[in-house]
Order: sequence, then structure tokens, then C-alpha cells
Amino acid sequence: MTTSRSEAARSSRQPLTVVPNRDCSLCPRLVAFREANRAREPLWHNAPVPPFGDIKARLLIVGLAPGMQGANRTGRPFTGDYAGDLLYATLLEYGFAKGSYQARPDDGLKLIDCRIANAVHCVPPQNKPLPVEINTCRQFLAANLATMPNLRAIVALGRIAHDTVLKPLSLKGSQAPFGHGAVHQAGALRLYDSYHCSRYNTNTGVLTPDMFRSVFAKVKADLD
Repeated sequence: MTTSRSEAARSSRQPLTVVPNRDCSLCPRLVAFREANRAREPLWHNAPVPPFGDIKARLLIVGLAPGMQGANRTGRPFTGDYAGDLLYATLLEYGFAKGSYQARPDDGLKLIDCRIANAVHCVPPQNKPLPVEINTCRQFLAANLATMPNLRAIVALGRIAHDTVLKPLSLKGSQAPFGHGAVHQAGALRLYDSYHCSRYNTNTGVLTPDMFRSVFAKVKADLD
């Protein structure tokens, strides 16, 4: 465990909480959006989305926030939208998952030595969380880092995920600038950067499947 994670674990006398409760009231704008979504789609998850995967995993993947039609609907990170199609196919290819991804939380897919969380746990309007919401929700991501005893690698999907991971790792932006394929050392941990696997990024050619796979190939090789 790195010094920063140890300090995070000691910073509170209360048990660390890795996900907000279902009716978390910390971000008023997200609360109002959640309530509107619940009224419109009462059968959807419409609540903070918990991490997926074993807390004893060595790899943590950090995304931006739940997608409206994806995790906000299904309750599992990256499940039900295009980003999940690319992410889970890649995890299956490199042995970080087993089973069959069928875009629903009961598809039986299992993560192997891997856990997935988001920088922001609630779906934001237009998929754009505000800086204050990112800062407020960081405490839960920090708790994830502090409570993963075997953590060795973090993959940040996009600049926001990258930036929100830096503070718990006690890294400055100047020490670890974001860049696709970049690798940064934080004590015993390595932070790997990737462009987010969103439909927009892949449709515009910002991220290709081969570019995305190359990040996880590097993670796999380093962990092995």
C-alpha cells in the first residue's frame, strides 16, 4: 500500500464508504436530475452506481460517470451502452473478465483481478459533471483506493478520471500529465491513461479499438 493510500485510510475514524447511499444528497443538481429520472423511469436503477468487481483485485478502472442509458439504467458500470461494448470486449480479450457480456447486470459476466468504479457515481445532465460534483464525489473513489489491499494498477478512462485520481495518489498534474498511453508511477502503483471509450471518441477516430487494446496489453504485461 502506498503512503497516500495509508494516509487516506487513517484520515477518518469511520469505516470508509466506497459508494454513496441510494439517496445521497451531496450534489443538489444531481439529486434533482435523479428524482426526475425516477419519476420518468421508475424501473431503472436511478441511484449512485456501486463499483463492480472484487475489492482484492490488482487493477482498478476509473470511468467518468454512469451513462443515462447504461449504468444509470442497469446499475452496473459501463453496462448497457456503447462504451461497455468496447470495454468489456477488451477485458475479456486480455483475461480481466470471463463469461459473456450481454449488456445487462444478470448476464453472468465476472471480472478477474479487476474492479471498475467511476469518478462520479450519479448520472449527470448531458453526461457532464460539474467540477464541484467531481470534487465532492472524490471521497468515494479515494475510499476505493484505500480499501483495495492488492491494488497495483489504475486505468483512467479520460482526462476527468485521470485528474480525479491524482489527488488521492498525491500526484500533481505537472508530475503526471494526461495522455493516451501514458504511464505514471505513484509509489507502488502505476496509473495508465486512456482516452475514454465513448461512442463519440471512437466515431471521431480519437480512440480506435487497437489504441484501447494497447493500454490493456501493457497493463496485462506489467501485472504478469
